[in-house]
Amino acid sequence: MFKSILLPTDGSPLSDKALATAIEFAQLTGGKITAICVIQPAPFNAITDVGVVLDASGYLDEMRLSAEEHVKRVDAAATAAGVPFSGLVAFSTTPYEEIIAAAEQHQCDLILMASHGRSGFDKFLMGSETQKVLEHTKLPVLVLH
Repeated sequence: MFKSILLPTDGSPLSDKALATAIEFAQLTGGKITAICVIQPAPFNAITDVGVVLDASGYLDEMRLSAEEHVKRVDAAATAAGVPFSGLVAFSTTPYEEIIAAAEQHQCDLILMASHGRSGFDKFLMGSETQKVLEHTKLPVLVLH
């Protein structure tokens, strides 16, 4: 039963709540946690109407540092609880695909993730990575609100 848990994280309080649940699951089953934080590309074009080229590398550097900090927080909590841990930061325009690929690559038997519960226009604009994971994976997914 669920010996290898994939925990997508974005550093939000809801992700922290999912972390606590993942640690409890891992402790109960003698399992391990693999955390992933997916960085999406800059949400703007590098070339504007006036022909100015914007440097998106600063954005990516900040996002990478932030993602690494999110994964380090999971590492610290798992280590303090005595739960084996591995973590990774990925870059993708389709985070749900990275989440599913990481689960397969690390031979996880459960994806445990938080859902922000967006609806209406927010869901249309931002999409639901949780919903996309549910639709495209064959693995069990535990969703926390």
